[in-house]
Amino acid sequence: MRTPNTPRRTRIILFLVAAAVAAACGADPAAPGDSGAKPGGVSVDPNAGTNALASLKGLTVADSRPMTGYSREKFPHWNKAGSNCDVRDTVLARDGKNVKLDGCNVTGGSWSSVYDGQQTTDPLKVDIDHMVPLANAWRSGADKWDNEKRSAFANDLERPQLFAVSASSNRSKGDQDPSQWKPPSRDYWCTYAQHWITVKSYWKLTITEAEKGALTDMLGTCV
Repeated sequence: MRTPNTPRRTRIILFLVAAAVAAACGADPAAPGDSGAKPGGVSVDPNAGTNALASLKGLTVADSRPMTGYSREKFPHWNKAGSNCDVRDTVLARDGKNVKLDGCNVTGGSWSSVYDGQQTTDPLKVDIDHMVPLANAWRSGADKWDNEKRSAFANDLERPQLFAVSASSNRSKGDQDPSQWKPPSRDYWCTYAQHWITVKSYWKLTITEAEKGALTDMLGTCV
């Protein structure tokens, strides 16, 4: 009789136990690293609050740079994207439910704005918000970039930079940083701060002292 391979059998038992627990919780045992997703299609790390605070400490604090020379045209968007007509349609399709298409254009569906909970079924009434606004990026260092890099920033689908939100919340936000504007939905403050820090960290943009303080406070709402 062959002697069982104890370490291997132990691993199998542990896997079966983990699978049973995952099934009970509605998780996918085949994806142990998947912690789920928040609106906007961005995966959320359960330790993101702590990690974001560490990332925040690594950002350079500096005064806002002047707006001299700024224009939205220096951040070309919306670029063509995959099977969708452009980045805007891609975000609408990603963030919406029961999305309807006419060719590559999003023509219908339903959207819930993470900033204020507003619901809409008309894609023309949905704004695509830049988490870090273009003008804020300009004041944070993007004034030194070329248009190609600014376009990559304005069309960034890999970081949590683009979200389908209500027009009223997007226009209320404008180009303000978290020390000047926060989402009306306080429940979203933790995620908003995490996303803001992720974008600024990746693109190596600066933050002001007031901005850092506001982000620190918002991360304090993470549970």
